[in-house]
Amino acid sequence: IPLLRRALAMSKRPLLLFASPWTAPAWMKSNGDVRGKGTLKGKAGDKYHKTWANYFIKFLDEYAKRNVTFWAVTAQNEPLAGLFTPPQAPTIAFTAAQQRDFIAQDLGPALARSPHRTRLLMLDDQRIHLPHWAKVVLGNATAARYVAGLAVHWYLDAIVPPAWSLEATHKLFPDHFLLYTEACTGFFMFR
Repeated sequence: IPLLRRALAMSKRPLLLFASPWTAPAWMKSNGDVRGKGTLKGKAGDKYHKTWANYFIKFLDEYAKRNVTFWAVTAQNEPLAGLFTPPQAPTIAFTAAQQRDFIAQDLGPALARSPHRTRLLMLDDQRIHLPHWAKVVLGNATAARYVAGLAVHWYLDAIVPPAWSLEATHKLFPDHFLLYTEACTGFFMFR
């Protein structure tokens, strides 16, 4: 929070902050650990999913008490990576259908009821999952109502041309913006 305050004070224009979760608490996950290949227990609409959605609101509440607001949150950082990550990485695995249902039944309504004007971003994973992921989530009118945009990462961009992923998605869902939210170099050890 002190670093965010310093950055906000130094900026000549307002900074738009977004947050993205890596994992839920171990007791909420199918594998009983914050690390590894677990999903949220149960299914959308149940006590685990409602509680996880409320964690987002409590997070936003606590930062707001310290005069830090978030422009957006993502539903999950790299939800498909949760199926492939090393066992020590903190993560929650979601399929597109699971993310759609969590957004439509839990996270979207929780954000809408909250006092926060925080936008919701979906996917937050490699763009190779587009446009499929967008069709599943935004193809549902209830989920689409809560989603402002799509968050994408660049790590596997060489596999799929932008026209097949970004452009195709934009043509299907022009009212939802596309935003690169994560990128770095050196993630492949052989480079």
